[in-house]
Amino acid sequence: MSEAMMSEGFETQPISMLPMWQVAFLAPQEDVDRIFDAVAQVAPLAYGATDRNGYRLTGGVEYYRPTEAAPTGADDPRQRPGVDQMRMFVPRDMAVLGRMIEAIYEVHSYYEPPITVTEVLRSQTRGLDDNQNPYRWWNRGGDWKNGTSAP
Repeated sequence: MSEAMMSEGFETQPISMLPMWQVAFLAPQEDVDRIFDAVAQVAPLAYGATDRNGYRLTGGVEYYRPTEAAPTGADDPRQRPGVDQMRMFVPRDMAVLGRMIEAIYEVHSYYEPPITVTEVLRSQTRGLDDNQNPYRWWNRGGDWKNGTSAP
């Protein structure tokens, strides 16, 4: 992708591709909700007509070996199952990004929380009226929220 495209985005008829930052962190499964809640208090995490948007990838295994510099001291190599990744998207605003990073650090159980920030283009609908589109979930005979859906 060109540098101009990454900094300005582009548009198609139904979708705008907006320059954003993807902020991701890794954490034990039991910690992810607490960390996400802390981030949502300092950033709206808006996406279209919704807010508090995040994307959780589950079931990872973390590999590491504590060295002498670790708070626990040196130890054998370890594997920790049940480590998830949480991803969120925010406009490229350094003040918001700084607050997000600080919120993650404040409530994370690790002294060195794995956080990444990546420049991305994220889609956003341009607001076309497609309420009759047969592929939209509300036109397919069900609702994922209450466990009913049609193929």
